[in-house]
Amino acid sequence: MTEVAAYPLTWELDSLYPHPDHSDFENCLDQMKVSLESLIERVEALPEVTASEASAAVWGDFLTDYQAATADLSGLFAFLECHCAEDAYNKHFQVLMARLASIRPLRENIETQLQLTLRDVTDEVLQQFAHADSRLQEIHFFLEDSKRNAKLRLPKDQEILASELAVDGLHAWGRLYDRLSGELKIRVMEKGELVDRSPGQIQFDSPQRAIRENNFYAANKAWATIADSCADALNHLAGTRLTTYKHLPVNDHLDAPLIYNRMERATLDTMWSVITERKQKLVSYLDKKAELLGLSKLCWYDVNAPLPLSGGESAELPYDRACELVVNSFEKFSPDLSQFSEKALRERWIEVENRPGKRQGGFCTGFPVQKQSRIFMTYTNSADSMSTLAHELGHAYHSYVLKDEPFVLSDYPMNLAETASTFAEAVLGEQRLSAAQTREEELQILDGMLGDSVAFMLNIHTRFLFEDRLHKERLDGELTSERFSELMLEAQKEAYLNSLDDKGWNPLFWVSKLHFYISELPFYNFPYTFGYLLSLGVYALSDTFSDQTEFADKYRELLIATGCQLTEEAVANTFGYHLGEAEFWNKSIDIIDRRVDRFLELTQ
Repeated sequence: MTEVAAYPLTWELDSLYPHPDHSDFENCLDQMKVSLESLIERVEALPEVTASEASAAVWGDFLTDYQAATADLSGLFAFLECHCAEDAYNKHFQVLMARLASIRPLRENIETQLQLTLRDVTDEVLQQFAHADSRLQEIHFFLEDSKRNAKLRLPKDQEILASELAVDGLHAWGRLYDRLSGELKIRVMEKGELVDRSPGQIQFDSPQRAIRENNFYAANKAWATIADSCADALNHLAGTRLTTYKHLPVNDHLDAPLIYNRMERATLDTMWSVITERKQKLVSYLDKKAELLGLSKLCWYDVNAPLPLSGGESAELPYDRACELVVNSFEKFSPDLSQFSEKALRERWIEVENRPGKRQGGFCTGFPVQKQSRIFMTYTNSADSMSTLAHELGHAYHSYVLKDEPFVLSDYPMNLAETASTFAEAVLGEQRLSAAQTREEELQILDGMLGDSVAFMLNIHTRFLFEDRLHKERLDGELTSERFSELMLEAQKEAYLNSLDDKGWNPLFWVSKLHFYISELPFYNFPYTFGYLLSLGVYALSDTFSDQTEFADKYRELLIATGCQLTEEAVANTFGYHLGEAEFWNKSIDIIDRRVDRFLELTQ
């Protein structure tokens, strides 16, 4: 008799919008287009920004309708993205996504005109304007942020044309990568038979090195077949952005991602500087792990290998057990987070089934109108998968906390989004660590936590170095797939302090890492490191609060601030950290160093 899972493995989408195969869904797309076209006519007729109550009232009416329409548009994109992710081979869904993408320029047209209208308004006039209508006062930060983002806008006609061209240009290259990677088959040996697996099903956490190595070479063999096409996509994504930047008042290719993240360059520079100075400690962990695995040095595919310990937690971690551990861990931090997560798990907001045909990776996406989220991942019965589940639930909780805020104040930047997700991982990790009853169990948990540290401080530093350098070289022309691999190898050796086996690097990592191909946001990677270190520092502050409820409430304040304050202000105004100073980042890395010390102590 087959045991029935306590927690559903597949999500429920039908209550959100009509199924994409149904004509009603296409009607939704048609209605959305009509709504946005109407808003374009209205934005062009908006009165001048003044302290006049009559002028402010017209703007208030318009922005109310704008928020309703764009919230629905956001939901439609999320809905179709969910269907494309769970059925990567479905051509009809891909056609619909392209059709929906063709509507995107309408929204960008509206945003462009709003931002350009506000660009030259003085701060004093904008303040008076907002005070003239309560609806504008409520979203005053959105008006200020729109004015800031105007720096990244071309003149109106050029911006609208660029937005329309991006459908078959910039965003088409991102969609091409999604299709190529989604259709990719990786042939591996399982139980004496060759079988085809999708990229999301290939793992490098088997206790058997032969399996890890086989998976690695099989995956790279498959990725190599699409390397030239991916090089084209990466060249044109970077090239399009760089061409646009030439016509904007920006210093270089990092200005745009910093503005999108509402973040100062000093913060980014300080973070990477401290990481570079302090990462040597993690090499001690990697060297010790290699020794425990019977190796002189780790290869790329060994970094996430489980420790060869007896008496620890089973390598197989069923989904139901993972859900229980996550919910119970969250309960010790915040009943609100725990109850929310239980609701999401029970009410089928999450797709985790391990089956062919799914897109690789994981994500959390929101449905503002329905005030719900959906999580996509492939659960592989491992502690790493459990951490991913906690991570995505952290994202979903972030959206839940902001669900009753005005839509334009629920749009937080990615770096602070990653704070919420990695904070949830920290809660899970620390609770599991405190509950560990044996040396072996503590070691396995520490190994997982330090594996995360390697990912955020070394792996993502690799990605940042690679992207930074490819943008600099792309100014002089297109790069070959071979040159991309050379840049990746150089970045890996620098970021990992040359700590892996000489034959154990992964020059094709740029092909398999989908984050490089996300067309909506440039430099999608560094916010993960920012969020990880910020969440570590914030979580460590729990000891300074006399009451756990008070700390959980302060954390909620931070999440709400992410939608209505600049990054540095949100953190300073809630927890008092100043992110442009090395002291904060050093305190976060102190936590990692203590974990390394404990790991080394336990393995003596």
